[in-house]
Amino acid sequence: MGKNDIYLYGMTLASTMNLLVGGYPEADTYSEIKESYVLPGGETGSCAVVLSSLGCTVKLDGNYQGPKTQKVLDEYLVRKFGIDMSGVYFDETFDGVQDMVLIGTNTRTCFGRFGAYFSNDIKRWNKPNRKDIESCEVVGLDPFFMDESEQVADYCHELGKKYVTIDCKYDTVIHKYSEVNILSNEFIKGNYPEKDIDELFKEYTANTEGLVIFTFGSREIMFGRRNQPIKRMKPYKVKVQSTLGAGDTFKAGAIYGVLKNMSDEKIVQFAAATAATVCSRFPLALYPPDLETINKLINN
Repeated sequence: MGKNDIYLYGMTLASTMNLLVGGYPEADTYSEIKESYVLPGGETGSCAVVLSSLGCTVKLDGNYQGPKTQKVLDEYLVRKFGIDMSGVYFDETFDGVQDMVLIGTNTRTCFGRFGAYFSNDIKRWNKPNRKDIESCEVVGLDPFFMDESEQVADYCHELGKKYVTIDCKYDTVIHKYSEVNILSNEFIKGNYPEKDIDELFKEYTANTEGLVIFTFGSREIMFGRRNQPIKRMKPYKVKVQSTLGAGDTFKAGAIYGVLKNMSDEKIVQFAAATAATVCSRFPLALYPPDLETINKLINN
């Protein structure tokens, strides 16, 4: 078993991506499709592409794959980017997780069957591999796989491995042990709609030794740690082609920053610049971000 820079545990799927001409249409109107692709997606699939493009070796784990997802993931993730998917289980009785996304100028609307996937009595995702976690440098963890996601956090804590996660509540084990937790505006609005943002941020930092980051799309990023003043940063401005994968890419940038032992400020800068780079091109799997473009955006 070889040593990898990154172990990623989470959702990887086959995504049908339709880039529209202009913004998302109103109901009962017409919109033209400019470009259409079937490519790897999901929080972990997109994150793996970015990290590989930045020169990291990646081992990917999480949900099962099936006849309708395996081919495209093998073509791009394994053959094109050299990502290790050897531990991912292939279930011939299950199509695999898929979604379809309509992408407007500054929006993206996802259509999937995730509710049915997670409400099913059958858990179609792997248990995390402790040896893979032990042999990596940094872990990227999606919190969506219930006890198994929490097991990743426990393994990391036992083994002294730093991990970056996203969108989990402040009273969870996953948040408590995280090195970085990135909370999206969508998650915050959906789970704490009445909460004052500054007070919510303090609740998050009070429940972890790690770095907490709140993102709000094109608005200011909030970040900081326990007993520190809240810091803020404006996202980088680019000409937007597509916002699809921006959050997944921000996570990838944070993982890269932890791997390279960056300061908190540098982690947020790098993650924001990585996300902005992805927003300026489409699609991610064909035009992933590169270090030269990211650093140029930061330096300018």
